[in-house]
Amino acid sequence: MGKKSLIWLKRDLRVRDHGPLAAGLALGRATALFIFEPAWLQSPECAPQHVAFVRDCLTELKVNLRLLGIDLVVREGEATEVLHQLLAEQRFTHLLSHEETGSSWSYERDIAVGHWCKAQAIEWREYTQTGVVRRLKTRLGWAKRWAARMDAPQINTAFSLAPVTTQAAGEQAAWVVLRSFLAGRGSNYRRAMSSPISAQEGCSRLSPHLTFGTISMRSVHQATEAAIQEYLAMGERNFAYALRGFSGRLRWHCHFMQKLEDEPAIEFQNFSRSSDGLRREVYDEEDSRRFKAWCAGKTGYPMVDACMRSLVATGWLNFRMRAMLVSFASYHLWLHWRQTGVFLARQFLDFEPGIHWSQMQMQSGTTGINTLRIYSPTKQAKDQDPGGIFIRQWCPELAFVPLPLLAEPWKMTLLEQEEASCIIDQDYPAPVVEEKVALKFAKDQLYGLRKTAAAKEESEMIQNKHSSRKGGLPQIRKTTKTKKTTGSASSEPMSSIQEALF
Repeated sequence: MGKKSLIWLKRDLRVRDHGPLAAGLALGRATALFIFEPAWLQSPECAPQHVAFVRDCLTELKVNLRLLGIDLVVREGEATEVLHQLLAEQRFTHLLSHEETGSSWSYERDIAVGHWCKAQAIEWREYTQTGVVRRLKTRLGWAKRWAARMDAPQINTAFSLAPVTTQAAGEQAAWVVLRSFLAGRGSNYRRAMSSPISAQEGCSRLSPHLTFGTISMRSVHQATEAAIQEYLAMGERNFAYALRGFSGRLRWHCHFMQKLEDEPAIEFQNFSRSSDGLRREVYDEEDSRRFKAWCAGKTGYPMVDACMRSLVATGWLNFRMRAMLVSFASYHLWLHWRQTGVFLARQFLDFEPGIHWSQMQMQSGTTGINTLRIYSPTKQAKDQDPGGIFIRQWCPELAFVPLPLLAEPWKMTLLEQEEASCIIDQDYPAPVVEEKVALKFAKDQLYGLRKTAAAKEESEMIQNKHSSRKGGLPQIRKTTKTKKTTGSASSEPMSSIQEALF
């Protein structure tokens, strides 16, 4: 049975700065519960205005929770009885709540719930929300502890508030998206685009509109250039610099589409025919096993799995993570790009054939001219999701894995796995391949091929026909140092341009 949490709401009827809610969202499958308890309703301190106030709060909360994908269940009855009923209905494995300092009935109720959880093998996690310290032995230093709690960062559920549906369609929506990007969201564009967390807001998100023509490339270009000039006039050079990076990539968008225009066959066959036979075009049983794991987000590599699950759910993913998905499929799993490309094309709302197939081949090492770029899922997890927010959101089975081991959960000891409620190859897959072995094989094959006379001769022909040249297509200037993945810099952007930048 998979993990599922029940978020037990008491006097915490909100969605922001909410420990149990954040934990429930990270776990993935969650339901929220509020109980109108007879012990409260019959208590001398309870008045009709209190009940009316709570009902009004629940009306709003139900809507806000639904936006997060969580249903709110409201029941009346003794806590243990209600919990037992819900256990039969929903089979939750974790009970998440805030600590409560209340009247004696709530204290006695919590003791009863604790006994019930133990009898049912339910893990009950309580979170602090005030300066009250449980089991305090002395008041010495209490003021400092209170201040430390109050000064601590609020618990972030903002990542879960990001849209998990396709973008709004239509011309009006396209202009709303463009204006919001040029007016503010694009201010940190160059840096924000790499992380799957910051890219959701920091990228323009115009790619579906460009794909389906709800806004023209010319309109986007002219509006961007006008905004750049306005920011320069106001002395906002950093913002102008960020938008200049975006403007440059509009050019690359058409550059890659031109490749398919000039060479329609690249949708189906290798750019470099010397690469024919390198990978099986028809998958055997082992290829199919790896392909299914990759498609399902169950490769055992958390960053790969989180990215795939996010993409399937939302229809969008930022550039670096798209490149990582293709790199992992092509190098680590040694899968032919055509089948993986078809699968991704179905997932991308912004699927643009010219860009997509050029990039599938570039990231698979079959263009014959581009540097091989092999992304390490572990490194990308540490670099682009250092707090583990993205991974925990999309791989809830890893919710309680310690952060230092989150990118490589298979390195946990059995005791650590038990403490994290995550047994490898049971709750979360073991790695589908061993990285070092897989990469050695891939590099031996590809570098060996590129050393052949036939590959070198063909590479020169492809370079002359398809690569960008100084004085032709404007080059995109690097703004920050990028650590190598494999090899040196290419003459073209390393990432999927449509998907990368918009």
